[in-house]
Amino acid sequence: MADKSRIPRSAPLFNSYIVNTTNYLLAGTAPNTNAARLGILESELTKWSALASKWSDVFLLYSDKKYTRTTDVKDQMLSIIDDFVKLDQTCRILDRIAASPNVTVTDLEVFNIKAGILKKATRTIPTARLTDKVVADIQALGGGSFAIKAKSSSGSGTAIIEGADSVQCVYKIGTTPPVSADDDGMKTNLSTKASFSLDLGTENSGKTLYVYFRWFNTKHPELAGPWSTLYVTVIL
Repeated sequence: MADKSRIPRSAPLFNSYIVNTTNYLLAGTAPNTNAARLGILESELTKWSALASKWSDVFLLYSDKKYTRTTDVKDQMLSIIDDFVKLDQTCRILDRIAASPNVTVTDLEVFNIKAGILKKATRTIPTARLTDKVVADIQALGGGSFAIKAKSSSGSGTAIIEGADSVQCVYKIGTTPPVSADDDGMKTNLSTKASFSLDLGTENSGKTLYVYFRWFNTKHPELAGPWSTLYVTVIL
C-alpha cells in the first residue's frame, strides 16, 4: 500500500507537490532526465505529466474564489488527486524511487519520501573525509571588514558543499606570512554560511591579512577538508 504521508491531499499542498515533482522528473536533457535516472518509464511519465496538466487547468479555476470555485471544480480536483494516488499505487512509482540505486537525498526530499530510506540517509554517520578545497572570493569593505564568498574548487556557485556544514578559516595579521595553517598565533573563525563577513577592526587598517580556508563539519571535525592556499590581502 502506498505511503499516504507522501502525497498531500489538500489542494494547496498537492498543487505544490505535483508541480514540483513534475518539473523535477522532466529536468535534464533526454535521455538523461531525472525520470530516466530514477527508472521511471516513458509511459508512466506521460501519465504523470497529463495529470499535472489537467490539475493545472482545474486549480486555476479553484484559485478564483469569487467566480469559478464551484462544487464541480472541487469534485474534479478530488478526482485528479485520486487518479494520481492510484497511478502511484498501481505502478509503485514512489516506492521504486525510494529503492533506486541512483536515488539521492534531494530526490527523497522532492518526492516527500520521509520514511525508511530518508531516515537512514539523514542519520548516516559520514566516514569519508572532505577532499574539496575552498576557493575564496575576498572583498575588502573598509573599516577592517571583509566580505567573503566560499566556493567549491569544482567551479560551482557560492554554497556549503555536501558533507560540510560550515566554512572554517584561520588567519593572522602581521608582516610575516605563516608557514602553514597550524602556525602558532593563528586565530580561528567559523561560518555556517558560504557568504559571510570577517570583521578585524579599524585598528588593523593598513596591515596585512594572511588567511586559509577549509570546509568543515562541526559534528565530525575529523572529516574536515584540506586547507586552501594562503590568501594575502591588505586590510582597508
